[in-house]
Amino acid sequence: MPHTPRPRFGIMTAPMQVEYEDVLRVWREADAIPQIEHAWLFDHLMPIGGDPDGPVFEGWTLLSALAAHTRRLRLGVMVTSNRFRPPAMLAKIATTVDIVSGGRLDFGIGVGSRPSPPQAHREYPAHGLPFHDTAQAVESLAEACTVIRRLWTEDKPFDFDGTHHQLTGAFGNPKPVQRPHPPILIGGRASSTLRVVAEHADLWNIPGGDMDDVVRRSALLDRYCAEIGRDPASVTRSIHLAVSYDQPGVTRDAIGEAIAAGFGHIVLGLPAPFPADVARWVTDEVISTSA
Repeated sequence: MPHTPRPRFGIMTAPMQVEYEDVLRVWREADAIPQIEHAWLFDHLMPIGGDPDGPVFEGWTLLSALAAHTRRLRLGVMVTSNRFRPPAMLAKIATTVDIVSGGRLDFGIGVGSRPSPPQAHREYPAHGLPFHDTAQAVESLAEACTVIRRLWTEDKPFDFDGTHHQLTGAFGNPKPVQRPHPPILIGGRASSTLRVVAEHADLWNIPGGDMDDVVRRSALLDRYCAEIGRDPASVTRSIHLAVSYDQPGVTRDAIGEAIAAGFGHIVLGLPAPFPADVARWVTDEVISTSA
């Protein structure tokens, strides 16, 4: 494996089965701890765990609020469902968050809710949203990345006549703080999604799990990058790992495996309910002993 730079650790607080004040407390605490460099929400409209009728917050609205209450953390949604919002609208939302945060947005996007968890599929009919087949959804993601980047960077209105998205007189003003644009993180593990990653992403995120499979997927991304003449090392490898409060050693072992496999962007999923001082705990018990 190539040399991996110093790992960059972050946290993920799924905004379900919790209150706004719970998430805000954890993010404010993390914002004061230099070892935690980034923080993330997810993008679901109904709970995918616990009480199916329990509370869940819309990710981008919550992210904007958290951006206004933090000063240092890089932040994002891991990952936005491209099925939920038209790409031009999403570009405007993301620009707003980048400006509110002073240029701290990492823009996470993915196909959206495929193939699991099955609980996620109910949120589409519940919100009047179509759920297209996988091939169409992946093509839509690639077009969305093109549209969003153009809205962030182009100085004149443009038309876009794609297979899945059509825009007339599209224009983004204001532009994001970050130039040329916020880093684009694409999440997923399917080979078709990895081709989109090779074409469009600055970072690639994969959920943890079978590390042998993770390594195979990373090697496949290397191949897809090489096929289009891109340096595979230009795509930062990111992995989401669930934190065990009872067995932090298990989490530390998983981090060690991930770093050895070339993953230098580590997202630590904090299960709810969030214990008091959880950001300090995860720093002392997990991050400081793994970095």
